[in-house]
Amino acid sequence: MSAPVLDGRRALVVGAGSGIGRAVVERFVAEGAAVVAVERDEAKCEDLRKSVPGIDVVQGDACESSVNREAVDRCRELHAGLDTLVHCVGIFDFYRSLDAVDEDAFDDAFDEMFSVNVRAAMHGVRAALPELRRSGGNIVLTESTSAYQPGRGGALYVSTKFAIRGLRIALAHDLAPEVRVNSVAPGGTVGTRLAGARALGLDQQRLDGPDRAADIASRVPLGIALSGEDHAWSYLFLASPMSRGMTGTVLHSDGGVGIKG
Repeated sequence: MSAPVLDGRRALVVGAGSGIGRAVVERFVAEGAAVVAVERDEAKCEDLRKSVPGIDVVQGDACESSVNREAVDRCRELHAGLDTLVHCVGIFDFYRSLDAVDEDAFDDAFDEMFSVNVRAAMHGVRAALPELRRSGGNIVLTESTSAYQPGRGGALYVSTKFAIRGLRIALAHDLAPEVRVNSVAPGGTVGTRLAGARALGLDQQRLDGPDRAADIASRVPLGIALSGEDHAWSYLFLASPMSRGMTGTVLHSDGGVGIKG
């Protein structure tokens, strides 16, 4: 019997408490990885500890550089280093058009969206880079189909995902050949519970609901609604030696939406 795909590998998953990040944690553990997880919500941290034995959980806001450094320190202390950084942190704008954002809320909304969706990823990369360089490791970022197809988010959200797309390209160029950098661009996903921006009054709203699966399936050529567990396979591939010849690449886990006219 062959060894698990990530046997002996060490991973840091940021934004691990629910949705795609949670599914990535579970898949990586099942494939033999030693995992440290970062999650802001206390209840989600406790659930991770109880439900996924053997992982270590750092509670904190990924927008803070100190939290990312603490998580990398934990990887070093517990597992003697790090091979893979996965970043899954994000908030949504629920398709809010630019002119529908109140003028007095715009600056705060801009700062919040870019802080959570972009700055947090940069903090994570900056903290992890020394260990990833030592191990010859890799980074897997989370983009979105909204960075490739119109109408998949409002102006603020789409702009942040284009920023992650640019970050992937820049990092892949700058870090080769030491560290590989790739992304997954998920399409609409069931069960993510993706929250909205507080500055837009959307922090209690969630991108989910009883009709979401049917809605997603109706919009993609394959006629399916993907879950976090479906997307996790793409993260697994990019984190594994199977993709050792790939950097600067994005996997479109989106039901084929890119071929729909």
